[in-house]
Amino acid sequence: MDSQKPLKGELHKLVEARIKRTLKGVEDTLRHIMEKQEISIEDLKEDMQSLEESFNRLSQKWNLEILYTLFLKGSTSFSELKKILGVNSRTLSDKLKMLKKYEYIERTVDFGPPLRVKYALMTKGRNIVLLALPLLYYSSSVTSL
Repeated sequence: MDSQKPLKGELHKLVEARIKRTLKGVEDTLRHIMEKQEISIEDLKEDMQSLEESFNRLSQKWNLEILYTLFLKGSTSFSELKKILGVNSRTLSDKLKMLKKYEYIERTVDFGPPLRVKYALMTKGRNIVLLALPLLYYSSSVTSL
């Protein structure tokens, strides 16, 4: 098990370096936008409210776990998601409907027989996972310092 620690350390350094580079790119982009365009306080408020709604939606229990599971497993059935996550059917059904409504996932029905329903990430869902994981990683590493 000790042989895995250096790899974890190297992965940690790699993730940290990439997050730092990404943050610098985001900061530079925002500065460029602020310099080149006139943005009113009202515009910023609207943008922040929209972002807050998205964060609230995604931070609800199970949503990121569902997206992450679909990212790792690919197309997955309802029963497999339920088994992996250990969530009850009603909650999972509600969460999947919401994620589909906002186009994070797609639902595919194969009428069989037997009838099969599969869930998979759409581009928006995949991108959310790819953006959320470094954010969650970064926030947990900052809070543990």
